[in-house]
Amino acid sequence: MANKNILADFYQNLAQWLTDVKKHEVTQAVELIEHAKVLIKAAEEIPEEKLKQFIDNFKYDLHEFYQQNQEQAKHSIYLGLMKESFWAVMANITDKSQVEWAELCEDFEHDGIYQTNDVIGFGLLACQKCSKTQQITHFSIVNNCLHCGHNQFLRKSLTP
Repeated sequence: MANKNILADFYQNLAQWLTDVKKHEVTQAVELIEHAKVLIKAAEEIPEEKLKQFIDNFKYDLHEFYQQNQEQAKHSIYLGLMKESFWAVMANITDKSQVEWAELCEDFEHDGIYQTNDVIGFGLLACQKCSKTQQITHFSIVNNCLHCGHNQFLRKSLTP
């Protein structure tokens, strides 16, 4: 009997929670729509010339911000990690058999062996000294091995 009451209480609490979530979602959706209506009405009242001037000024400000912070962005660890994460996601969804065909000519030229400062598009490079691997997910220049500093690598095929 006690188990039935616990189970009944659980289902009652779950139903109450779902009802509350539904009410809050509807309320938030209504608030969002009302806010959008206010913004649209305000935008309709702005003369087209003022809107164009605002957009032009915004573009100018973005360009200036980019110019002033371009050098810092090149050395940003955070932005570098974001870029590498993006390329890793793109590499994961890529048809690896197509990549292998695209890299085939380069492999013939290098005889499968790449050295520091060589250019590679995609691949899994294995250090010829310590056998540690590094995955290249986008067009890159090959760097020395992160583990032992060696400069020669064997490109392993990607598993399709």
